Amino acid sequence: MNEVQLLYVQNVIYKKKNILIQELTFFIKLQNLSPDKVCEVIWAGEDEQWHTLSAHFHSAIDDDQEYWQASLTCDASDMESLPGNIECVLRYKALNDEYWDNNQGINYFSQADSGLRLTHSQVVQNINFDNKFYQGQRFLSVTVAVQQNIQAESVVIHWTTDNWKNTQKTECQYTRNYWSENLGSYARNRNQYGVKIWNALLKIEDPFSLEYSLCYESDGCIHWDNNFGKNYSLSHDLLRVLILNLHCYQEDNQDYKFSQIAKAIDEQQVDVICLQEVAELWNNGHGDWESNSARIINQRLKNPYYLYSDWSHLGFDKYREGVAILSRFPLLKQGSKYVSNDTSLDNIHSRKVLMAQVNVPYMGLINIYSAHLSWWADGFSEQFKRLNDWAVLNHTQEVQATLLCGDFNVIPDSEGYDLVLNQAYEDVGSHIASSLEKGFKVSDQYWQDYPADDCRIDYVFLKKQSALQIVSVKMIFTEHDYGRVSDHCGYLMTFEPN
Repeated sequence: MNEVQLLYVQNVIYKKKNILIQELTFFIKLQNLSPDKVCEVIWAGEDEQWHTLSAHFHSAIDDDQEYWQASLTCDASDMESLPGNIECVLRYKALNDEYWDNNQGINYFSQADSGLRLTHSQVVQNINFDNKFYQGQRFLSVTVAVQQNIQAESVVIHWTTDNWKNTQKTECQYTRNYWSENLGSYARNRNQYGVKIWNALLKIEDPFSLEYSLCYESDGCIHWDNNFGKNYSLSHDLLRVLILNLHCYQEDNQDYKFSQIAKAIDEQQVDVICLQEVAELWNNGHGDWESNSARIINQRLKNPYYLYSDWSHLGFDKYREGVAILSRFPLLKQGSKYVSNDTSLDNIHSRKVLMAQVNVPYMGLINIYSAHLSWWADGFSEQFKRLNDWAVLNHTQEVQATLLCGDFNVIPDSEGYDLVLNQAYEDVGSHIASSLEKGFKVSDQYWQDYPADDCRIDYVFLKKQSALQIVSVKMIFTEHDYGRVSDHCGYLMTFEPN
């Protein structure tokens, strides 16, 4: 397995306002071994001084592989010359190990102003591509580098904006010049390393998403580059929803774990977070907002979100315990409601549910509920009925989707679980049940006799006929992903319009 691999180097010199500028770009593929990782380019110019250049995440190929990129721009001056010819290696750090790509011990070299150099056995490479649309985008430029020695006779882009229900084909043109996104201008196809540049302009008319693959013909044979079987794709931002039961201040190293949750929200670019067992100090029933766990997590985000929190009962004899919703989007509507028969503050089965409505770009109005319901024997049935009645009432004609999120205290295929599905909801995380970690189970005594495989009690239920569909589900806050922060794991769900 190649843990890290350099795919191409771009070395361009150009003049801007009579100043010579050299730009270096390094495009890298690496194995996603951990969320905590560092990738660096170790390089030297003609002065033989070695430097370290940090690479940054570019896009995901799949759950196991990612593209990273590093770029550097240097200006010539009276005091300092341009790097000129360079050599480089890659260093990748993850899981307390280091991995190197040094071109089998001889390093990589790139001559000054030589343009693009493909490495290893790369014969075709999509270059300067992105994985996101900007709002209102109606055209997409695709640039393909092809090794000259394979004598490609044509390069064609096969693409779709409706998940391959319809396929379009656009032929690329061989060009002496190509558009460089990094340079913000047209750069000469220097072709020093025997690379030909082909370009196509797709007329796309502002779709939500697009997939494409590259096809080239050589010696009468058709060859494909479909991004390691995943196709190249672009989209507007997907909707990312995280659910997590916080365990009501019962964790060791609690402050550190709050920081880990905030770190995951930032790094995973989560849009909406539904939290349960949110706690703040009881303070004779008056509460203490400064100690509210959702508020603490929110304040540790790089940019705090909109926050809505409410409590329902006394927890662990010292906390006001409830639920919360954090949202990157403004809360257009919000509400809190008891769904339990009992609303006594000293009864742990007094349960409130929060509702918030957000307007997600390209998806519309979405109603989101954060719930922590009781076990089947302690009132689940009537609690879910009140929740569902409330959700149905709020699902007006303008609403595109309804999501019921949180800790439902029922396991798959149980009477309570079937009750939810029979009310026209879909368990969007159902396909991950078989991949749950062995031995990861909530500490609640109610579930201690159940096998770990059957202990999934946290869900996102999507109302059927909603205008959303699930794209991916990821379990986080495990030993392998940000560490345990609760007696529950978290689930990160990604949605797109259907």
